[in-house]
Amino acid sequence: MGIKKVGLTDTTLRDAHQSLLATRMKIEDMLPIAKKLDSIGFHSLEVWGGATFDTCMRYLNEDPWDRLDLLKEAIPNTPLQMLLRGQNILGYKHYADDVVEAFVKKAVEHGIDIIRIFDALNDLRNLEKAMEVAKASGAHVQGAISYTISPVHNTEYYVTKGIQLKEMGADSICIKDMAGLLAPYPAEELILALKSQVGLPIQLHSHYTSGMAAMTYFKAAEAGVDVIDTCISSLALGTSQPATESMVAAMQGAEYSPDLELAALSEIAAYFSDVRKKYKDFDVSANIVDTNVLQYQIPGGMISNFMSQLAQQNALDKLPTVLDEVPRVREDLGYPPLVTPTSQIVGTQAVLNVLSGERYKMISNETKNYVRGLYGQSPAPITKEIKAKIIGVEEPITERPANFIEPQLAQAQSEIAVYMEREEDVLSYVLFPTVAKKFLEERLAGKVKVDFQIAQEGPQAGTVPYHPI
Repeated sequence: MGIKKVGLTDTTLRDAHQSLLATRMKIEDMLPIAKKLDSIGFHSLEVWGGATFDTCMRYLNEDPWDRLDLLKEAIPNTPLQMLLRGQNILGYKHYADDVVEAFVKKAVEHGIDIIRIFDALNDLRNLEKAMEVAKASGAHVQGAISYTISPVHNTEYYVTKGIQLKEMGADSICIKDMAGLLAPYPAEELILALKSQVGLPIQLHSHYTSGMAAMTYFKAAEAGVDVIDTCISSLALGTSQPATESMVAAMQGAEYSPDLELAALSEIAAYFSDVRKKYKDFDVSANIVDTNVLQYQIPGGMISNFMSQLAQQNALDKLPTVLDEVPRVREDLGYPPLVTPTSQIVGTQAVLNVLSGERYKMISNETKNYVRGLYGQSPAPITKEIKAKIIGVEEPITERPANFIEPQLAQAQSEIAVYMEREEDVLSYVLFPTVAKKFLEERLAGKVKVDFQIAQEGPQAGTVPYHPI
């Protein structure tokens, strides 16, 4: 039996521009190159989920469901993939089971083939409903494990999660390294352990933030990883993924080398090089490598958010103190991986601790809800002293958080009925009420228009009006 070729998932249409261009890429810049992307032979194309759903409505005046329909029509051969935050779906809090069920079903109906499902705390109870519905709907269910480094996060921890995800029905496992913390040799150890003890295909997702991801991918490939996430070179590196062309070139000559043509990839790179110029106002290309992430485990974007928050308080000089405070808050809260929404919870609390001059003198509602167990179980126990500081004598819940959320769809449908044209509208509204209501109002007024023709020879760009930023 020969060695299997490493598959590549291209993230250009989702995570790459989310990481580098504030998720601002419009559908009109995706469709002209869609046929070429479809012809490459990628394992899949990540095109939806993450922050794209919110941003489509909030800034681009696009219906995210229409975007998915257009991409599916333009890319008929390559599986389309999305990122789903488990019970958070695409938002920043847990939603009721009826919302999760309806959303996942609709995502599959609109053309999603692979759903990568994760939870910020790796509390697998928060993946149960989404995985169950995705499986029943016929999608490939990829259970994802958020990678981080702490006294409680080790190879045994991740293998245990992988085994549990397999038992829950996962078709494959993704190691989701959102901050670029996974180094080459730990990656080799982890992939070998997962391959031998879990027995499912393993996919590795990393960001170039620390400068290690390409080297990590190489060791992972040698260890037998099945798929790696890359993006086209003109939208790679920095807080994005390693470059597709570089990985293909570096692996040439190895038995597992992916069979992708560099010439065809170069055409795509040239296209997106021009596209990127249109988004220069949102471009963070100056951040090529940030080794601070190895010390603070802060994913891309958090430091700039800190700078913005502190500048508003005329306290930019306190940035080093805030960066030192982040690992302390993370330890206090049981070492959560710093990914949405826990990165925001830990980051905001660190800023409050520094600005107030006393740790936990001011406490955000999100921190309180985290300690109450409303986001799930923390990876390590939270000490009695920290609990007392944050929620007093209140006892945290121990059940699956969604058990305490009443069904939400019926109420949402009644609230949005005047604007509702299809079932998808109520889902958009439940996830982002203020943003979706404004969007649906403007659609009713005729201000939202998608006018694209997908011809047999390939997509032709039309015009999507959007709000100026």
